[in-house]
Amino acid sequence: MSVCERSGLSMRGRVRTTVSDYLALTKPRTIHLVVGAIPAILLADRGVVPWLLLLNTLIGLTLMTAGGNTLNCIADADIDKQMKRTAGRPLARGAISTRLALVFGLALTVGSFVWLLWTTTLTAALLAVATIAFYVFVYTLWIKRRSSHNVVWGGAANAMPVLIGWSAVTGTIAWQALVMFAIIFFWTPPHSWALALRNKEDYQAARVPMLPAVATECSVTKQIIVYTWLTACATLLLVLATGWLYDAFALFAAAWLLVMAYRLDARVRRGEPAESMGLFKRSNTYLTVVFCAVAVDSSIALPTLLGH
Repeated sequence: MSVCERSGLSMRGRVRTTVSDYLALTKPRTIHLVVGAIPAILLADRGVVPWLLLLNTLIGLTLMTAGGNTLNCIADADIDKQMKRTAGRPLARGAISTRLALVFGLALTVGSFVWLLWTTTLTAALLAVATIAFYVFVYTLWIKRRSSHNVVWGGAANAMPVLIGWSAVTGTIAWQALVMFAIIFFWTPPHSWALALRNKEDYQAARVPMLPAVATECSVTKQIIVYTWLTACATLLLVLATGWLYDAFALFAAAWLLVMAYRLDARVRRGEPAESMGLFKRSNTYLTVVFCAVAVDSSIALPTLLGH
């Protein structure tokens, strides 16, 4: 709803619409990735459930993600206006001014740093600021508009919550956290390209070189298979730091995701409709299953090969 349309609403309606628009700037559908910090925290402090630390870290990560997404909306406003999928975002339709959105995004960014510094560790707070800086300046303003593999690097921002969660407990980053980072990093391209296969016309209209918008479907599905294998390998590597429960779920989930990727590739090679949304939705399930398995396995404090 534009500013002019909003002026015709009652005071209560204007407040509700304004709150809804500011909430939309934070892209609440993507904030769920912050829960990746939970299994990282539990694995870092195996056998202990630090509820207050968990809560404080999630609050800080939510502020971080909301701030980064808001600043991303500012940087991408010109692109969003040209894409059907994003044309309804507040800045794209002029519902909120760029200046107010900038103030809101910076306030959330500062809030995430202060909150994490106050309740967790300096390392976690600095990583949060670094994540926002990378997401906005490196990914959004530079790589996204220049590389067909933009989402590969965008996966680094998606994966940062696990490093922040680990450092919130220990003040450092260990190899287990880096493996969890790698799982999300390699998972992001197949997940994103599966969605982009359906929306490639949007990316073409906005001149964003997302891989499905500039390459054939066969080329895209081959790349999806490569990154799905990397995701599976990273997932299985974590068995060195977990117990049998995670090991069983990880093996099953990795095999299942690979089957889905190969099925998508087979359909495309036969000249059939890609129907890529199946892989997109099931990749979300995959990440949920793997990280829930980490959390449960860590909480019951089973013995591991590393003697945790």
